[in-house]
Amino acid sequence: MNLLLDTHVLLWWLSDDKMLGAKARAAIANPDVQVFVSAASAWEISIKMTLGKLDAPENLEEALATSGFTPLPITVDHALAAGRLPEHHRDPFDRMLIAQAQLERLTLVTHDGAFGHYDVGLLDA
Repeated sequence: MNLLLDTHVLLWWLSDDKMLGAKARAAIANPDVQVFVSAASAWEISIKMTLGKLDAPENLEEALATSGFTPLPITVDHALAAGRLPEHHRDPFDRMLIAQAQLERLTLVTHDGAFGHYDVGLLDA
């Protein structure tokens, strides 16, 4: 099982927030599991930091590398798949994560209940 972190899960991991549950924390820390972080999450974090709505590491790339996470770029296939998803979830960043998890066969780590409406593997954060 390889993982894709939802943006809030990534932030909880980086800040060692107690909101991140023990099962998800153990899966992310497992050295046998490859953990991906989408460019969509970096984009979302950057936008929210610029708007003053979010505190996050200034050097996100370094924080990801230190955690051993693998960046996941957004491809045209990802974009097309995100656009074709049913309208259960309207947030464009979350729709991208769902599409990437589906296409790349990744388990999405999230606490967002709306993700359950899609055909995607989930691990509750």
